[in-house]
Amino acid sequence: MEIKFTKYQGTGNDFVIIDNRDGKYQNLKVDRICDRKFGIGGDGLMLLENHPNYDFKMAYYNSDGALSSMCGNGGRCLVHFAHSLGIFKGECTFIAIDGEHVGRIEGDQVSLKMNNVESLEQIQNTFVLDTGSPHYIKLITAMPNETFVAEAREIRLSPKFKKEGINVNFIKVTNNLIEIRTFERGVEDETLSCGTGVTAAAIVAHAAQNKEPGEHLYNIQSQGGKLTVKFQYTDNVYSNVWLIGPAKKVFTGEI
Repeated sequence: MEIKFTKYQGTGNDFVIIDNRDGKYQNLKVDRICDRKFGIGGDGLMLLENHPNYDFKMAYYNSDGALSSMCGNGGRCLVHFAHSLGIFKGECTFIAIDGEHVGRIEGDQVSLKMNNVESLEQIQNTFVLDTGSPHYIKLITAMPNETFVAEAREIRLSPKFKKEGINVNFIKVTNNLIEIRTFERGVEDETLSCGTGVTAAAIVAHAAQNKEPGEHLYNIQSQGGKLTVKFQYTDNVYSNVWLIGPAKKVFTGEI
């Protein structure tokens, strides 16, 4: 079967996107398509599908082929792709596995509204929270280089997280600037960026610094580029959470 696709990247987080509004693509060999040697290559694959109550539906698969939880950078890339198809103009509303999202686009900058976060678990300098996908965040003072992947993999495969899996992030916070490295489940390796991880990092930075209620904004430097997260914090709830950054088409093709 011949499949038409578009390759996108958002701060180095790369995806294969397929327009499946006619529903003709079923049971795709996602792991083969995402393979960087035998396929197109990507951290994940997304299907753009129709939905009667929304502008479109997002179906996201990790590169291992498993239907996955929410992907923030993937969502931003899919918004840009949908806009290029003329599905919407300035703002859209779409449905993903974790619920409803709003997307806004201005040039290559795409803003994605994320779910509220109402709880996070803290054990000393580590946090666990869900921003559409589960994340383990470790606050550090110096970013490890050669040892990061090994350390993160050990956490991801630990008895507590091995069955369901978790994304592991190490972050260094300096005022409102955050440096981050991420090891993603499903990819089972470090990725250059992770939207839900960046969102989780901003929330953890706020919680760790004991910031006051109100609107807050953080700039995050991932391995693949810069992202911004802003949110409202009131009564222990993080709401009106927005993930903002570039989303760019790389190429189109057939496989």
